[in-house]
Amino acid sequence: MKELTPKQIVRELDKYIIGQGKAKKAVAIAMRNRWRRQQVDGYMRDEIMPNNIIMIGSTGVGKTEISRRLAALTSAPFVKVEASKFTEVGYVGRDVESMIRDLMDTSFNMVQREKEEEVIGLAESLANERIIDILFPNKKKNDSSISEEKQERHARTRSRLRKKLENGDFEDNIIEIEIEQETITGMQVLGPIGMDDFGMNIKDMLSNAIPKSKKPRKMPASEAREVLIESEAQKLIDNDEVIRIAKERTENNGIIFIDEIDKVVNGNGGQGPDVSREGVQRDLLPIVEGSNVNTKYGVISTDHILFIAAGAFHISTPSDMIPELQGRFPIRVELDKLKTKDFIKILTHPKSALIKQYVALLEAEGVSLEFEPSSIKAVSEIATEVNMKTENIGARRLHTIMTTLLEQPLFEHPKPGQKNIKITAKYVKDALGDIVVDQDLSRYIL
Repeated sequence: MKELTPKQIVRELDKYIIGQGKAKKAVAIAMRNRWRRQQVDGYMRDEIMPNNIIMIGSTGVGKTEISRRLAALTSAPFVKVEASKFTEVGYVGRDVESMIRDLMDTSFNMVQREKEEEVIGLAESLANERIIDILFPNKKKNDSSISEEKQERHARTRSRLRKKLENGDFEDNIIEIEIEQETITGMQVLGPIGMDDFGMNIKDMLSNAIPKSKKPRKMPASEAREVLIESEAQKLIDNDEVIRIAKERTENNGIIFIDEIDKVVNGNGGQGPDVSREGVQRDLLPIVEGSNVNTKYGVISTDHILFIAAGAFHISTPSDMIPELQGRFPIRVELDKLKTKDFIKILTHPKSALIKQYVALLEAEGVSLEFEPSSIKAVSEIATEVNMKTENIGARRLHTIMTTLLEQPLFEHPKPGQKNIKITAKYVKDALGDIVVDQDLSRYIL
């Protein structure tokens, strides 16, 4: 994990997310505390538990984005799960332990990519040697009776061929290579909860026991190189080392974002038909408070995984959760509703702001798109108004408005003669005015 201070983390998050200072501060402290724990020696290191967080706020205010950007910033394994997808043990659906298996899969893939980058140079060199062997096979390669002079001559010839290959002379040559194929193409296991993951584990075990078949395929040398580089890189990587590092990252740096946590909380005192909601909370409890979960890579301890839960809590409140689970989420942060000034910043300030995205899209057609400040304000005011009159979906409203606003230029271009488009406040009013006034229409379009 990168050694970023809480202030540095908040500054980095500010590049992508507007406002929500309290939430940013909470996650920044939580992340720094993980680094601090790893600097502690002795038994105290294992005693320090992460402070899990509940983010409370309506959709589109930045809950998921804060967690996702935080994980990317710190290079931590990250998984987003929907609480509503899980069910109590004995019901049909996914079991809660599957989130830990997913996190370990993510961590394994991250470490494997890093290891591949370390050996990519050597793998590319070995792949080129294999291509030369295929293009110009040497049948007497292991013949001890060949004179030393012939061997030297062959080495010089091979060196010239290698230079030609590096210069791209043989890129279009069609060659035949053998590609490994999975022996088991598909498997379906029907049964109670968790069987989907159980079926995947069976498939993994059987695929390791049964040797992979090789199928010959013809392709240009340029395409074959990519396949061979991947194959050679896999041979150079120590899989046991990858698993060891991935397990360590999962247990110490892993982040699980549990979205829609309010959907498994009863706001009517436990009454009603959906009695399995409390059961899901009870199943989540041992995972959040710390337990051991079996995965195909080994046993994973969840003691120091950071859990960030989020929900709108329109009908219920965090205090409606079972007391034991409430205690495992000591930090509660309420995210602010977005206003017109926030929408203006969202459209312009972040690195990947929505306006910048549309400018880049039309630049691909050779068209310059420009927004006047008054037009950005007009779009923001419309977003605020529609959110107030209909369902409040936060910043996601900007996507629907911008798509409707730019529908015509996106459809018409490329268009001969027009290389510049300027969006004014009048253009916004003409394009969206009637839709905003008609509430029924705005429900469907915006």
